Amino acid sequence: MPRMKTVRLTLAQALVRHLAALRIEAADGSLVPYFGGVFGIFGHGNVAALGEALWAERDRLPTYRAHNEQGMAHAAIAYAKAHLRQRAMAVTSSIGPGATNLVTAAALAHVNRLPVLLLPGDVFASRAPDPVLQQLEDFHHGDVSVNDCFRPVTRYFDRLLRPEQLLTALPRAVQMMTDPAWCGPVCLALPQDVQAQAFDCPEDFLQPEPIRRRRPEPDAPELRRAAALLQSARRPLLVAGGGVLYSQAGDALRVFCERHGVPVGETQAGKSSLAWDHPLNLGAIGVTGSPAANTMAREADLVVAVGSRLQDFTTGSHTLFPHAKLLSLNVQAFDAAKWRGQSLVADARVGLERLSSSCADWRADAAWTSQAQALATRWRDRVTELTTAVPREALPYDAEVIGAVRDSSADSPRHDVVVCAAGTLPAELHKLWRAAAPGNYHVEYGYSCMGYEIAGGLGVKMARPEQEVIVMVGDGSYLMMNSEIATSVLLGRKLIIVVLDNRGYGCIHRLQRASGSPRFNNLLADCAPEGGMDIPVDFALHARSLGALAEHVDGIEALKSAMRRARAAARTTVLVIDTTPERTTDDGGCWWEVGIPEVSGREEVNAAHAQYIENKRSQRP
Repeated sequence: MPRMKTVRLTLAQALVRHLAALRIEAADGSLVPYFGGVFGIFGHGNVAALGEALWAERDRLPTYRAHNEQGMAHAAIAYAKAHLRQRAMAVTSSIGPGATNLVTAAALAHVNRLPVLLLPGDVFASRAPDPVLQQLEDFHHGDVSVNDCFRPVTRYFDRLLRPEQLLTALPRAVQMMTDPAWCGPVCLALPQDVQAQAFDCPEDFLQPEPIRRRRPEPDAPELRRAAALLQSARRPLLVAGGGVLYSQAGDALRVFCERHGVPVGETQAGKSSLAWDHPLNLGAIGVTGSPAANTMAREADLVVAVGSRLQDFTTGSHTLFPHAKLLSLNVQAFDAAKWRGQSLVADARVGLERLSSSCADWRADAAWTSQAQALATRWRDRVTELTTAVPREALPYDAEVIGAVRDSSADSPRHDVVVCAAGTLPAELHKLWRAAAPGNYHVEYGYSCMGYEIAGGLGVKMARPEQEVIVMVGDGSYLMMNSEIATSVLLGRKLIIVVLDNRGYGCIHRLQRASGSPRFNNLLADCAPEGGMDIPVDFALHARSLGALAEHVDGIEALKSAMRRARAAARTTVLVIDTTPERTTDDGGCWWEVGIPEVSGREEVNAAHAQYIENKRSQRP
């Protein structure tokens, strides 16, 4: 037997060369790099070994400098989401605070089923210099470091204590990232001494086989049961989740709905699966849903959930579908089994095609389909009305800002990508933004992580440089994380960032008031203690200090003009507009369970609790 050819490399060198060589088969059959690059902030624990290895491969695997570890991980995750999970990035940090800064982003990726390779530095495996700078010492476990925090927030975790362990650990990590059912973040913790140790690396490890994505077929008996359930329905409603996008099943979804007369409601993750103006697109569903989708949801006798986690914002905390049975088509059996409904475990595109073929002559009741089309038309007209209205107060609210941003380009629904994450804006965008192409709506609402917006916009722009990326962000999220504005300028990745300044956490302020509580600790005007000062923040001046173009605009008409200038600019532009924290779009929506105190000295809280108990009576068991 011929002897295996090897090359003497450090663990870090073998790791980077494998990442640089890895390819994935694209939809057209071509092979493209799976890793689009590595975000890195260097420190002790990754600069010497991994940093040197990345420098050597910088032409094949670019390294990007960021300003915040959590921010760079958000950017990497957004890059993968914008690529519909077909490509990914890696991130590396030093030990200690650099590593723990990644934990929030890891949780975000885990919740949203998005791939990212986390490469935090770790303490010395030899323990010879212990305790080193930034090392956490656990009094009960000698083998624990802060990197053990990644265990519950990643799909796969490994700490490499010998360089040879890379040969099994890295392929396992990539397998988890690219598995359609288990896709998520992975973490390889790299002790700084082991990174630098050399071993005889097999040459074939440096020439990995291309990744070819699987499309799991449905089980035949399960498909028969699913088809029988669908054919028994008269008033079906399809709920499109993120899995429709990640499976690139948009065309299959459209064909299925047209063939069988089934209307569609879109979750936050699934929005843009079907063009906004399709006659059977009812728009957003759930707590942030349209009246069209939620009306049909309450009357449906079957919900066909495709690629959805069925989180509480989609189900109205399990009150929105009072009469419906559930058929759940999902590549992940964990999700398909929710609600004790009928499971169809399969790839979304394949599953829709097989289910349609099994029900070739079946259609929903014609009256049901006609009702859906009428409600969808009425809602589209209402969206136009809401987003083009002249503000009736001194300050505009989110819908009016969204309309000005959206309509600043005639090709906005097809060309622009809107990015958002937390606060009121995701609710307003879910209802009101128009997306005509898959992925043009990019809202992180699985974790709803404040601070994702600007960093996420950077990742989207890196994935889709030919599109205009518009980040819509509240003042609260802006203040929480804005440093990647400087990164976008540094890297030459232009963003348009629209900051809606409502002087605090307006979304939670309204939730607080609706729960019967007094104004407290949310709006800045309510937070300044004696001796403190509620000072205005000059967001435009701050953005200019980070290298961006920026201006504060006075009202909707000024915003429209500023948007045209921002589109023509070559550099990241930040536009700031003052908005009211008191108004939202009243149309649509449904109940969302938030625990209200059973005992309170406030009558408003007692009334809110009584209403809470009443709403819980309609909750499905």
